[in-house]
Amino acid sequence: MGKGTAMGEPDFEQARRYALDRLDHELQPALCYHSIIHTRDEVVVAAERMAALDDLCGEPLLLLRTAAYFHDLGFIERRDGHEAVGVRIAEQALPGFGYTQPQIAAIGQMIMATRLPQAPATPLAAMLADSDLDMLGRDDFLSFNQLLRAELAAFSPPVSDAVWYRQQLGFVRSHRYWTPNARRLRDLGKQRNLLLLEELLATAESAATPG
Repeated sequence: MGKGTAMGEPDFEQARRYALDRLDHELQPALCYHSIIHTRDEVVVAAERMAALDDLCGEPLLLLRTAAYFHDLGFIERRDGHEAVGVRIAEQALPGFGYTQPQIAAIGQMIMATRLPQAPATPLAAMLADSDLDMLGRDDFLSFNQLLRAELAAFSPPVSDAVWYRQQLGFVRSHRYWTPNARRLRDLGKQRNLLLLEELLATAESAATPG
């Protein structure tokens, strides 16, 4: 591992490569939702968009981006409690890339903010929490929701369409975005997705009713 840049700054690029390499090689194939794609192409992209909208730069941006790459790394060891495992992995790996203990603590706090039910304690943690559930308000919500359903079915007994859509409705209804930017970007789309789930639930219940 490197020890940071010549200027004493953390070596973000090496930390990023470390996280992506482990996600690429150590995640179970059944994790079709919590995959490298979720981290690299979804959460990181959403976090960087949020950072740009907030004019985030310097150390806060570095820490947010690092936390985004590390936030699901705990899945390489376990599904339940993966956030705490991810924090441990970050604590073990990031000193080798020149991150300080206060920086690592802030990254750990952001990772833990993605645990459900979310309760971010800092503005950066709120940004990562919102980025992790960005898809709830996007037009491609349903395709990712089906990936989540397939992933859960690989580890536990599958449920009926009616049960699934009822559960998803409850989750999305109870969810809130923490940052003004996420609410502005995604609340309207989330309302559209709630209507879609209601329609899917009604169809599933109708199909399940004898008649």
